[in-house]
Amino acid sequence: MSGRIRNYYAGGNTARGFHSLYASNLQGLDRLFILKGGPGTGKSSLMKAIGSYWNNKGWDVEYLHCSSDNDSIDGLIIPALKAGIVDGTAPHVIEPNLPGVVEEYINLGAAWDSGILRNHKDEITALTSEITEAFQTAYSTFAKALKIHDDWEKIYIDNMSFEKCDALTAELMEKFYSHIYLNKKAEVRHRFLGAATPKGPRDFIGNLTEELPRRYFIKGRPGTGKSTMLKKLAQAAEDRGLDVEIYHCGFDPNSLDMVIVRELGFAIFDSTAPHEYFPERDGDEIVDVYERAVTPGTDEKYAESIKEISKRYSDTMKEATSYLAKAKALHDDLEAYYISAMNFEVVEELKNNIQAELAGLSQRE
Repeated sequence: MSGRIRNYYAGGNTARGFHSLYASNLQGLDRLFILKGGPGTGKSSLMKAIGSYWNNKGWDVEYLHCSSDNDSIDGLIIPALKAGIVDGTAPHVIEPNLPGVVEEYINLGAAWDSGILRNHKDEITALTSEITEAFQTAYSTFAKALKIHDDWEKIYIDNMSFEKCDALTAELMEKFYSHIYLNKKAEVRHRFLGAATPKGPRDFIGNLTEELPRRYFIKGRPGTGKSTMLKKLAQAAEDRGLDVEIYHCGFDPNSLDMVIVRELGFAIFDSTAPHEYFPERDGDEIVDVYERAVTPGTDEKYAESIKEISKRYSDTMKEATSYLAKAKALHDDLEAYYISAMNFEVVEELKNNIQAELAGLSQRE
């Protein structure tokens, strides 16, 4: 019987540049293999193969997905073994804390023919530069979209009662936690709810919440305090010694989009576009911030302004996504040069070495 698979993002292409939350998710590991090597050297394929092997043997695994390539992963964690493998190349460079003791570099560059690569130095240099430029343009365009979003938020900030929003948060606090306090330090993980990818926004809400008996769908508008509510709920869980998964917004990492407290069996998340979901099973419940805290008729009163801002925001987000798609296409071209120079038998040997060490760890369980 296969184990459970959890999928999430620990890095994101955001309005504030590439943002990494890898450190939060790699904490507590006793063994971490850091893969080094250029594009096309088989890092994602290696991690997927190892993850599939252990998952098919009944072990739970976590896949840290790549926000810049919808078909790739950037990390694998096998929680029961306290072991992980991660792509340690830019932009998610991982620095070891205890090199050789916990972290181990695995150099996939040992498998390439440098002579072949040097023959294509000019092409590789040009593509690398173009990729960097495409990402920087994407980030600056996302930043423009964030400023437009601020204009959208202002409409609702000026027309809502934060006292009523605080009251709703207090009700949820009582509903979720009551007088629960655990005599332990909370384990806190920071991740992304979703990501801006070359194929548009993506998330793994269904996978992350499928085992939870209770799910709360926050409905509202930009600027209606959803993130602030989630921050308070996350802090309250941590203060009570409850383990908490905190999911940041893939567009603005300073905002939160979801909190999961598995010990209490619930998730609460911002269920508005681009991650809009609706109740579909017992235990699903809507939390309507607009209904509770926004002045009635606000949508109608500012309909024309909202429509105009919404279109500008949507157009700018599509433009930013187009630059991510351009970066991905260029990256594919770059990978082709490295693939042509690779001896994947060497990569297979490196994979087998990792597998052997993981097998040794499993014998201790």
